[in-house]
Order: sequence, then structure tokens, then C-alpha cells
Amino acid sequence: MNRKQRIEEKLKAALSPILHLDLVDESYMHAVPAGAESHFKVLVVSETFENIPVIERHRQLNQLLADELQGGLHALTLHTWTPEEWYAKGGAPESPPCMGGSKAR
Repeated sequence: MNRKQRIEEKLKAALSPILHLDLVDESYMHAVPAGAESHFKVLVVSETFENIPVIERHRQLNQLLADELQGGLHALTLHTWTPEEWYAKGGAPESPPCMGGSKAR
């Protein structure tokens, strides 16, 4: 099982029921070898986020994915929304280009 699949399974198990989950491997945008699975953008919409501040939602996901973060996952862009926020925003914003150096080929 690859990193993306592990992350998806952990998020689904912890945040069920999830209204929407989008996990994008953005490693190709960074100076890492092909197949690194080191940079991900997460958009997760769940009723479990109701009445929880955004910082606490992010802490929850960082704790949930602690093993991945200690095992090579370098960056997570988190969009943790309630259903109401999802309908108001409509989708995750585009990620900015990497500013950390030239891309590895």
C-alpha cells in the first residue's frame, strides 16, 4: 500500500462519515525525486469539524498522520471544512508553486 492509500484510509476511518475527501500528491511540484510521495494537499469535508476551530482540526490531522510525517511525508496543505464551509467555498484553492529550489529531474 502506498502513502496516499494509507493517508486516505486513516482519514476515512477517523473522520467518518466524510462528505468529501480529495487527496492530491503534489510532490511533482517540488524538488524531490519522482515517486517521492512527500507533499500532499488534503481537502476533507466532515461533520466532525462542526464547532471545532480550524487550528484544532489541523492538529487532529497532524496527530492522525504523525507516523507518515515522521516517515518521509514532508508537507501537508490542509483544508478541513464543515459541509457548510464546503458549499460556501466550492473547492480547494490552487497550490502556489514551490519556492524551495529547482525541481529535481
